[in-house]
Amino acid sequence: MDRSTKKLSLMSFFAITASMVMTVYEYPTFATSKMNLVFYLLVGGFLWFIPVALCSAEMATVKGWEKGGLYTWVSKTLGRKWGFAAIFFQWFQITVGFITMIYFIIGALSYALNWPALNTNVWLKLIGTLVIFWLITISQFAGTKNTAKIAKLGFFVGILATGILLFVLSILYIMQGNPVKVSFGADAWLPDFTKVNTLVVFVSFILAYAGVESSASHVKDMENPGKNYPKAILILVISTIILDTLGGATVAATIPQDQLSLDTGVIQAYSYLIHHFGGGAVLIRIIAVIICLGVVAEIATWVVGPSTAMLEAAKNGLLPKQMAKVNKYNVPTNIVLIQGIIVSIWAVVLTLGGGGANLSFFVAMALTVCIYLVAYVLLFISYIKLVKEKEDLARSYQIPGGKKVKIGVAIIGLLVSVFAFFISFFPPNDIGYGKGGTYLAILIISWLIILVIPFGIYKTFDEKGNNRKI
Repeated sequence: MDRSTKKLSLMSFFAITASMVMTVYEYPTFATSKMNLVFYLLVGGFLWFIPVALCSAEMATVKGWEKGGLYTWVSKTLGRKWGFAAIFFQWFQITVGFITMIYFIIGALSYALNWPALNTNVWLKLIGTLVIFWLITISQFAGTKNTAKIAKLGFFVGILATGILLFVLSILYIMQGNPVKVSFGADAWLPDFTKVNTLVVFVSFILAYAGVESSASHVKDMENPGKNYPKAILILVISTIILDTLGGATVAATIPQDQLSLDTGVIQAYSYLIHHFGGGAVLIRIIAVIICLGVVAEIATWVVGPSTAMLEAAKNGLLPKQMAKVNKYNVPTNIVLIQGIIVSIWAVVLTLGGGGANLSFFVAMALTVCIYLVAYVLLFISYIKLVKEKEDLARSYQIPGGKKVKIGVAIIGLLVSVFAFFISFFPPNDIGYGKGGTYLAILIISWLIILVIPFGIYKTFDEKGNNRKI
């Protein structure tokens, strides 16, 4: 059997999806909210992550909708123009998201190699970002099977094992009666809703849950997708909420807020705990490298996932013919290469123009969310239209409870998406005094430019008569 046609097992598909959603580099950002993080994660999990997962699971298993992911779902309900816009936003947002992922790798490697300049010198940071991204990109030309191998190793070793170890160390630390850096009092669990800036951090919790629908482009490669896709999503929802809560709380409890680095905070937590229990720097550096494997797996799965869905748009004539080219492993090489060029441009803009590690990190994160949330708004609207107008379509999974429950779930997810979108434009306190103008300028200008691109592309190619049915 050709390598490109081998089916993904439930565990392989779960590893790919988990690597796209579950991250350790988000823990320090969670920790900036102290114990408010529990509230944010639960709200984001139940009111946004679960609606996205459930709606995606149903649409991905509609008969005839297995290929193309978000592009197919939105095109079948709202039309090709909106379908192309949705997949473009999903694809384009990750070109920014890659930078936040690689920033963590850079920070971890700078510690592991005892080379602080790698993370503090903007030129070294830029070079490191480009080298890491292109090496991972080239490795993905070998297809889904290769991606699954990297995802399994990265998830189970770089995310799950290291996350559990961090939690165990923190529990032992607290049980010994050592001081913790956060309050566990009754007033510590809810954010101050009178301060808009304190809610800005909520966007990072949305970002932590984003991506569950992107693995839908691999549904066609699954064994028994009607049964295994919803099962994988259910396992993912539960494990993500638990691990993110424990990981963020651990960093918050061990690292003082004024010393917390968004790039390397999880390494700081490990360093503090391991030194406390008598471990040395060598062990911490080894763990830093292992954690990097988890982020490498996340980047690897994102490199090809949305690009595969963009391939369906290219096959429908909405991109130049060259974009529909695939190699022997069915990887859309030209789309992936264009993606790499865009990522390289963002690396230059955000690394050299960010004006500091925390500012560039927050801008990249907020821009990622602003772009992606437009795609999610289209996803939820598409699902509502599916339920209201296309109930007769056969599907392997349905949200239980009937039409009213289905629409209610989608509306909740839609409202949270809109709320998070507007909150993203408020500068967070952590970027530093006097930098709010720079934050807003980069964010708004970048978002507006990106917003009009897919409609310009669609108008150009649609006018050429490329009206093929999806």
